[in-house]
Amino acid sequence: MKIKSRTQYSAINTAVAISARLLGIFLGFVTRVVFTRMLNESYVGINGLFTDILNILSLSELGVGTAITYALYRPIAEGDIIKQQALMQMFKKFYHITALFIGLFGLALIPFMDVIMKNRPDVDHLMIIYLMYLSNTMLSYLLIYKRTLIEAHQMNYIVLIYQTFFYALQDICQIIVLVLTRNFILFLSVHVACTVLNNIFISRRADKMFPYLLDKTKRILSKDERQDIYKNIRAMVMHKLGNVIVNNTDNLIISSFVGVISVGVYSNYFLVIGSVKQVFEQVFKGITASVGNLGATEDVEHVKSIFETAFFIGQWMYGFAAICLYELLNPFMELSFGKNYLFTKDIVLVLCINFFLNGTRMAVLTFRDSLGLFWYDRYKAVAEALLNLVVSIILVKKFSVFGVFAGTFVSTLLTSVWVEPFVLYKYRLEVSSKRFFCKYFAYCVITGIVWFITDVVCIKIKGSILFELIIHGLICVTLPNLIFLLVYFRTRQFKTVLERTKGIKKVGD
Repeated sequence: MKIKSRTQYSAINTAVAISARLLGIFLGFVTRVVFTRMLNESYVGINGLFTDILNILSLSELGVGTAITYALYRPIAEGDIIKQQALMQMFKKFYHITALFIGLFGLALIPFMDVIMKNRPDVDHLMIIYLMYLSNTMLSYLLIYKRTLIEAHQMNYIVLIYQTFFYALQDICQIIVLVLTRNFILFLSVHVACTVLNNIFISRRADKMFPYLLDKTKRILSKDERQDIYKNIRAMVMHKLGNVIVNNTDNLIISSFVGVISVGVYSNYFLVIGSVKQVFEQVFKGITASVGNLGATEDVEHVKSIFETAFFIGQWMYGFAAICLYELLNPFMELSFGKNYLFTKDIVLVLCINFFLNGTRMAVLTFRDSLGLFWYDRYKAVAEALLNLVVSIILVKKFSVFGVFAGTFVSTLLTSVWVEPFVLYKYRLEVSSKRFFCKYFAYCVITGIVWFITDVVCIKIKGSILFELIIHGLICVTLPNLIFLLVYFRTRQFKTVLERTKGIKKVGD
């Protein structure tokens, strides 16, 4: 197997990931439009609600995937096959237990469905639909653990090729099913079948790439090795808890305090915002394994330099995207789904601010996870989760849907925005984080000014929905990036990005 440099692996992973997500977004959007047109609002709300419930149940995974992926980086760099086998055997057992746990607790939630859903919608075979969602989540854990070894070897692009094929197959078949039958159960059956096939094919590819996965190893990890992994798992369960509560309780709170129909409206916005987020996340997922390899082989100064460049890229990307989303979301929603599926501008604003804040964290989170710093900010995750839940419930009573997203903003600003960088600088980069926060603040101010200028220009241009969408889109693509370029083109980080881009084919790290 030909070994590439970290830069080359990162470039390949990122290029394939972005291409895959763009195709996935297009097909997913078409599927969503057909779904919304062919089925009523209750099905749209049920889809969002059940997805969030099962994401919460997936908390039982405890973040063990992240902990074991980190543990794989050094034995992969050192060519220690025996240790890789031992780690993968441990991973397999844990994920099988996870699947069983999700199944049992998913069944235990059935008697409480009337509490979870305010104004329970009139949907046929509601429990069958829920059980299909549950079975899909359980099945996803039975074979997919093997893809972790492919990803840890910096070859995530292989996994993405399989996933993209089966996602495309799923979307095409679901569209056909909806158009011909309008049957939601058949729609879900396609989803379950493609999940199983995707996992089987990735598992077989991993077996071919790494034949030692099929060997029954008797090697048991040492006590210190096990304790280190269990320590990271204990930290990751707190991170997982915080992440699930912050990101997957919005629909539950809206459903309980406002109604399932509002969940359906939010689901459409989440489809678009989440799709953009997924595309940009591929840039960081593409470098995750390379950062792990970097941390295992390079000195602190090199790691710090790469991090600062990654953070610079992230704040530019997410600032630009947040501006575009704010200006274009409502015209796009009205054109695609109709006026019944629109939020007011203040709700769109807080959604886009949350998108930007979480986007600027991506570089920090990528380096934290790849460098194994889970332990040091474990309590932050729990604090953020509790703060988000309490503030969102308080604010939803007074401000309805706006209050839910405002609660997310408050909890993120008071915890993750400052704790995560502080931990990275203190425990891995080993320097003060003061300069980083000054730069972070400057980035946010610049983004805010660019955002304001772009909005002023867009407001002055009026017309039909389609006209505004096209012209505002052109403005959003050109104006923010032009201003960012004028502000940043002399900075060291911008010059580093240009040098790395030019050198991808010529040199590695």
